[in-house]
Amino acid sequence: MTNHVHLLVTPFNSHGVSHMMQDLGRKYVHYINHTYNRTGTLWEGRFKSSLVDSENYLLTCMRYIELNPVRASMVKQPGEYPWSSHACNAMGESNALIRQHALYEQLGSNKYNQQYLYRELFKHHLDDVDIHSIREAVNQELVLGRNDFKEKIMQMTKRQVKPAPMGRTKIEDAAGVYLVL
Repeated sequence: MTNHVHLLVTPFNSHGVSHMMQDLGRKYVHYINHTYNRTGTLWEGRFKSSLVDSENYLLTCMRYIELNPVRASMVKQPGEYPWSSHACNAMGESNALIRQHALYEQLGSNKYNQQYLYRELFKHHLDDVDIHSIREAVNQELVLGRNDFKEKIMQMTKRQVKPAPMGRTKIEDAAGVYLVL
């Protein structure tokens, strides 16, 4: 996109995504600054990420990312965007940066069936609920997935995995008075 990048990655270890982004930031910023005789950072703030329940949301996330230029009215079809993985996933064009996920490979018995079935997923746009769920998970760095998956991750990490309830938090003090934070 013109002002952001979406990556859907499967790390090899627990800190793989953070290390990849750190390394990318160092090398790319150095390259751009050196090439264009500039200084400073290129990005605003830290990257945002969300753990994805791949079994149920991988293909939805792939569609979300590849349809983003279409939603932004930059192109009419996802394969028209030059920086999209759609040409690789749907048409089989070679891309050294892309390694197919095991769930993508389960779409069909061979690469032609996989590509055909992947193209079939794009006959319908994502609904607003899916778009909102993905955006909320990434922007708030929450888990994207089914409730049982979220609960499992919350027990493992002891971190918030779902949006907090709306409104102010009420805490009762010793005298029975509610404090609103």
